[in-house]
Amino acid sequence: MSDEEVIRRRLLIDGDGTGDDRRLNVILKNLTKWVNTPDNSAIDNQIILDRILWQIGLCEFSVKRSQILTKTSAKQLEKYHQIQERFETEIAKTKDSIEESKSNLKQAKIWKQNHMMYDLLANTIVGHPARKETNEMLANLQSELQKLKEQSKSLEQKLDLRRKQFHVLVTSANQLRVMLEEANNEESNTNISLIDITNSPEPEPMSE
Repeated sequence: MSDEEVIRRRLLIDGDGTGDDRRLNVILKNLTKWVNTPDNSAIDNQIILDRILWQIGLCEFSVKRSQILTKTSAKQLEKYHQIQERFETEIAKTKDSIEESKSNLKQAKIWKQNHMMYDLLANTIVGHPARKETNEMLANLQSELQKLKEQSKSLEQKLDLRRKQFHVLVTSANQLRVMLEEANNEESNTNISLIDITNSPEPEPMSE
């Protein structure tokens, strides 16, 4: 297989949009011109050779740069995915904790309603002639009601804290999503910059 055929096949499979197809076309054109012009002087031959080698160097630089960018982007994306997984785990735990707190708060409200009825009963008992058992029952009911009030207040505070934590986690997850999108956009912009660099005008040949 001739060198020309190899280059043509590479041109057919090039489709990554990084400008390699254009550079290979230029190399092929210069090679063809060089081969078909045997009467060139040594200086002309050296100029053409230098130009071809420079263009090949650009292709090699493009390949190496793309490999480095790909590895770097892959590492960054893997890191972002790990952070995202941790956030998702924490969000799931917080949701479970909030559901548990809601259940506890609901139960506390039921107890509070029951003991409001006990309080009403206690007030009714107070209106009757004082007796030792009645006073002891009233004291116990009041003590239990106070405990339930404190427990209900504690559960409400805990639920409020869980809501704030959940809000922080959701906000962080949204920020992570934006970071991932920006990372993808940055990779695209970097590839575009690479095309601009590799497609820059070739250097002027040195005079004799």
